[in-house]
Amino acid sequence: MTIDNKKLLIFDFDGTLIDSVPDLADAANIMLSQLGKPSYPIDTIQEWVGNGSRMLVERALSGSIEVDPHLSDAEIEAAERLFFDAYAAHDTSKTSAYPDVETGLKQLTDAGFTLALVTNKPIRFVPDILASLGWTSYFAMVLGGDSLSVKKPDPAPLLHVCETLKFDPTQALMIGDSINDIQAGKRANIDTVGLSYGYNYGKDIRDSQPNQAFDSFKALLDWVLK
Repeated sequence: MTIDNKKLLIFDFDGTLIDSVPDLADAANIMLSQLGKPSYPIDTIQEWVGNGSRMLVERALSGSIEVDPHLSDAEIEAAERLFFDAYAAHDTSKTSAYPDVETGLKQLTDAGFTLALVTNKPIRFVPDILASLGWTSYFAMVLGGDSLSVKKPDPAPLLHVCETLKFDPTQALMIGDSINDIQAGKRANIDTVGLSYGYNYGKDIRDSQPNQAFDSFKALLDWVLK
């Protein structure tokens, strides 16, 4: 794969551009405390992140990455409301950019790339986090996990971005830290870059066989901007 024909860079958010697990873990543990359930350490909760809020809530209620099949929809929905309330109060208090992301997004924009953001995080939380980081202007398009009827690893969000911004999928690059990002890219016929430092259920992103993989955002920048 060469970078020469790539014009659209589609980024994942949590675990790729931002370390949001401290705030997600706080919200999950507040929810669990309100339900009279035990809390969990941040390292455990980190392995439950990546499939959207409902799955995070289900895993927290189950105390495992494997969801308890006996959980009812009513129980999950009530817990998710508590989680949303807690996260709304904490969604940016401990969230931070990974090293070199802040300057890197500006460098990529200045170099003429179009940037888009496709996250499985509910869209209601995304604009405030982007604004708090001063990144709103960098992204030509932003999709959350509930912006469409499906989310990653379904390819539809990536194809929707390409179609809306008028790029062929072969001109795009999907950049993320999770198997969901890599699978979505492959299914959309979009080349993929895996970043190893994020959240991937405790597994090496290289196991998902992205077209390229890097251990830091700086290494990604050096490759894209070379």
